[in-house]
Amino acid sequence: MLAKTPPMGWNSWNTFARDVNEEIVLGAVDALVEKGYKDAGYEYIVIDDCWSLKERDNEGKLVADPEKFPHGMKYVADYVHSKGLKFGMYSCAGIRTCADYPGSFGHEYTDAKTFAEWGVDFLKYDYCNFPEFADTKNAYLTMSMALKASGREILFSACNWGVEEPWKWMRSVGVHMYRSTGDIFDNYKSFTDIIHSQDENFCMSAPGCFNDPDMLIVGMYGKGHVGEGHGYEGCTDTEYESHFVRWCLFSAPLMIGGDIRNMSPFCEKLMQNKALIAINQDEEARPPFKVKANNLDPMRGEIYVKHMSNNRFAIAFFNDYDKDGQMLLFLEAAGIPYHTGVTLDITDALTGEHIGVINQDFFKAEVKTHGCRIFTAELTTR
Repeated sequence: MLAKTPPMGWNSWNTFARDVNEEIVLGAVDALVEKGYKDAGYEYIVIDDCWSLKERDNEGKLVADPEKFPHGMKYVADYVHSKGLKFGMYSCAGIRTCADYPGSFGHEYTDAKTFAEWGVDFLKYDYCNFPEFADTKNAYLTMSMALKASGREILFSACNWGVEEPWKWMRSVGVHMYRSTGDIFDNYKSFTDIIHSQDENFCMSAPGCFNDPDMLIVGMYGKGHVGEGHGYEGCTDTEYESHFVRWCLFSAPLMIGGDIRNMSPFCEKLMQNKALIAINQDEEARPPFKVKANNLDPMRGEIYVKHMSNNRFAIAFFNDYDKDGQMLLFLEAAGIPYHTGVTLDITDALTGEHIGVINQDFFKAEVKTHGCRIFTAELTTR
């Protein structure tokens, strides 16, 4: 099954946008392998918009820009595959892409066949310049069928920004992951607004098809297209940690958007954290449920509990306030009344520290401003 768990990889857009080229992509391939990302589970290298010439050739086929990709896309795909990774590319359901390159509207089967011949394993399919007379659902269905008829297994990543509530129908048209929001930018408000907007829709994610709240901004520090390109100064390490933990908790695809050739040690370690990735890649792919706030908790922050396979759980605390504080989870709010004698054995997922068995009817955590704490837990008795 494709996308049995949330897809993981790297995409060129957030940092490089129009400046993507062969050297950058091959460098990202090498970094993914040499810096440990491949071993951590990241497998897709995806080229976003701006890779082609402005017009199709005389046969109506897409052509890679020879200045940006002098050896062609088959060469890039072969290099990606030689490293044990998978290769992804970009097109658009509209007549033109978001950056005004040829879209796939009316050319779906031709383009799918071209991608298959090049060795593409993943297609990101955008929504810009989509004609008003056309049908959105049919457009994604058509490309889904074209990919299946191409003769190659290709993961279909739909990107229609939440138009026509895609969480209600994308799975049924054969998509493997679907963008449910507008674009992410390199600031705290952007990624928290995005994840909050999908609180009620992540229940539609399951093996084979995942809600995609957009790519990661971890480690960008204001650089690149979605940072300085839009006037944003980036996030703190604490905020990047909160961002990554949220994506892991909600079983979102983990597509790195920063420059993995030059990632900070903190962010590199964060995005390769085995416990966090295990939460994201849990085979049951259940969304977390939000625990109701209680009157004794002065922070009233966000607390989530996620059911995982093999009777394991994840518990996460998020502090959206502008000050550090203590957050409180009553176990009864997590379905574990004190009088039953059942409790939880807790381990800090970020540090690996074993906290131990909770012997009270509550569990509290100190959480930094704009930060988080996340724990893995197993049922036990007091």
